[in-house]
Amino acid sequence: MYEPIIDALRRGAADEALAAAREATTDRPHDPVAQRLLAGALRLRGDRDGALAAIDAAIALAPDDANLHLDRAGLLLHARQLDQAETALARSIGLDPNQFPAYILQAQLALGRGDLDEAARLIRTAARIAPQHPQIAALEGSLALRSGDGDRALAILSQADARFPDEPVLRHALAFAYVAKGHLAFAEQAFRKLLENDPDSLPLRALIADLVCRQGRAADAATELAPVLDNPAATPALRRMLGEIELQAGHNERAVELLREALIAQPGDRRAIVAATEAWRRLDDADGARATLDPLLAEHPQYLDLWRARLAFETFAGDAAREVIARWRAAQPDSIAAMQAQIAVHDVAGESDQAEALARRIVELQPGHPQAELRIVDGLLARDPAAAISHVEGLIAKADGELAKRQLRQLLGVVLGAAGRHAEAVATWAALNAEVVSQRLPLPPTSAKRSDWPELAIPEPGAPPMVLLWGAPGSLVERLAATLSDAGAPLRSDRFGPRPPADLFQRYLTVDALTGGSADPAALVAEWRAALPTRGIRDGQQIFDWLLWWDNAALLALRPHLPEAELLIAVRDPRDMLLDWLACGTPAPFALESPEAGAQWLARVLDQVADLHEDDLMPHRLLRMDGISDDPAGIAQALAEALKARVPAVPHARFGGRRFAAGHWRVYAEPLAAAFEALHPVARRLGYADA
Repeated sequence: MYEPIIDALRRGAADEALAAAREATTDRPHDPVAQRLLAGALRLRGDRDGALAAIDAAIALAPDDANLHLDRAGLLLHARQLDQAETALARSIGLDPNQFPAYILQAQLALGRGDLDEAARLIRTAARIAPQHPQIAALEGSLALRSGDGDRALAILSQADARFPDEPVLRHALAFAYVAKGHLAFAEQAFRKLLENDPDSLPLRALIADLVCRQGRAADAATELAPVLDNPAATPALRRMLGEIELQAGHNERAVELLREALIAQPGDRRAIVAATEAWRRLDDADGARATLDPLLAEHPQYLDLWRARLAFETFAGDAAREVIARWRAAQPDSIAAMQAQIAVHDVAGESDQAEALARRIVELQPGHPQAELRIVDGLLARDPAAAISHVEGLIAKADGELAKRQLRQLLGVVLGAAGRHAEAVATWAALNAEVVSQRLPLPPTSAKRSDWPELAIPEPGAPPMVLLWGAPGSLVERLAATLSDAGAPLRSDRFGPRPPADLFQRYLTVDALTGGSADPAALVAEWRAALPTRGIRDGQQIFDWLLWWDNAALLALRPHLPEAELLIAVRDPRDMLLDWLACGTPAPFALESPEAGAQWLARVLDQVADLHEDDLMPHRLLRMDGISDDPAGIAQALAEALKARVPAVPHARFGGRRFAAGHWRVYAEPLAAAFEALHPVARRLGYADA
């Protein structure tokens, strides 16, 4: 529905764009994108005040959308630029003073619709008229930011801000450049300076609260944002945002009140649903959840997330879940999600035939549906393994795209193994891994065994606990991480995301630098500490850092300079780990050239774990996953014992499916004989039998 508006804006057809945008906001009054496009149309018409009101309405609906705040910055610039442009243009020789504001406006519009090449052209043209004007710097910095070059944006905008300290748009753009670079404290201060001149701005206050929260100061963020609820302009989205912050701060009663209000006002707001569900779970208030969700579902049965939230407060083994699903299917007879929920109920009750029949109905409605096809394959495996293999091979032949084919080939390996064709299963998985070696991370380096460790320092009194979480591929450490995250621990998993921290625990070069003596261990730990605020961890806060890799060389820095750190290591029988890595992959996409190469590397890494454990080289706990890998309660109990804190179990669905049982490696002893041979010695060191 946005294309006609965008096309009219691109053509400069102001009246046409405005008519289409007004129709969109009427049809979807709670849509921030529609409000943003209305602002663009009003700006094109020259209605500055109307455009500012529209963009403020968009920000009220999506207060943490950075692009909306950048658009608002452009409007503020336009609000001030005419007099300043007139002064600047008076010094230009023989140029039309009306051209500069036109180019600035067109460049802002081009940035707003994402046409970066056109924005760059217009900025260059405007810069020829008034090269030193602050509006040029603001646009150049914003363009660099939208292009993904945060360093250049920061350089341009910080220099311009020093020359023009009273330009609010420069300050806006500079603040967002700080955000892009992860300098959240600097961004907060920049926005606070803007708030001094506009203390009633709800968008600014919401933005500051978000930045404070991202620095790990959720209680301060809640205090920052709470006063805006008295403002008549406060939207349900702001209430939801404050509810999320209160939840993060551990103020569960206050959070559930705010989230309930937001949910009643906007029952389709997925974030409000998710946060409210978590608040009810923490408060163990299933009755409160039912009392809110049932009336909403009666009035708004079209919202999938509401149904899923409602089912979260029933066990699939009880009649209550069947009753909820019956209401869901009556309201939406062809809902695939409702059928999937019904399948789960049938499976719990052992009603396999009914579950498979529903799976086949889903495939009729949506051919190739992964979960439904998997359920059909499970049924075929139980009756006729050969038919299951043929069924999967048929799916592979019909699949569109390489990703879908790869996923189905991985499933084919599972089915081949379940049918007893273990060598073919191993060959299938090995081929899949070998095909993508060039697209994966190289295996981290490993250092040689040593005994000349520096003294283990004594932790400073009152130092906050520091937990380092790690597990080698196949250890299922990700299930520990999911449990900690759901329990509200300040777990940082950014090392596995698109913007990992560049510190000693991330760089492969750390191992050689420490063992070779070219790195200062104290400086490496100081670097790690200095990056914590940008990762949302404030001084004095407990830290849970999920590591990408581990090597005992890190002890050269940790023993003398981070003695308060404790390492939690997920372990399983190394042969089960290799099998799981081969068949199911791992959160860190390490290259697995062959089972034998993976086994040799895994043996070296786990030998270091055995050294660390046998010699007690640092405070640590081995969390043995063998008997609990598919048991959420068992994992929660193991973590609770290690951390001496209450840790709730997560729903099993959070783990993403069952894995091979402990000891399943023995089934693959023949096709993986050479790989397992490399792992037998370290398996014995870790307490596992040879057979």
